[in-house]
Amino acid sequence: MNDLVIRAYRPQDEAAVIQLWLQCNLVVPQNNPKRDIKRKLKVNPEWFLVGIMGGHIVATCMAGYEGHRGWINYLAVSPHHRRQGIGRKIMEEAERND
Repeated sequence: MNDLVIRAYRPQDEAAVIQLWLQCNLVVPQNNPKRDIKRKLKVNPEWFLVGIMGGHIVATCMAGYEGHRGWINYLAVSPHHRRQGIGRKIMEEAERND
C-alpha cells in the first residue's frame, strides 16, 4: 500500500471508476453512474477522490456536505485490494477535505 496515491477525480478516470463500481456491485438500476459523476462534478468536485496503485484506480470515495450533515457515496475498494487499509486511507483523506 506504500504506493497508494489519493487524488481528486479527473474526467479521464470515468471508465475506470465505473468499472470499479461495477466490480464492487455499487451500480444498481436506479443509479446511473455517469449521471451521478456529472452531478458530483458540479458541487465540490474536489471531494470526489480516487485511490491509485500501480497506475490503476483501486478505490473511490464521493463525499458531500449540505451544511448540516456529511455523507459518503460510492466508497469502493477493488476486491483484489481489500484488507490492506485502502478504504481507511481514502476515508481519512475525505475527512480532511473541508
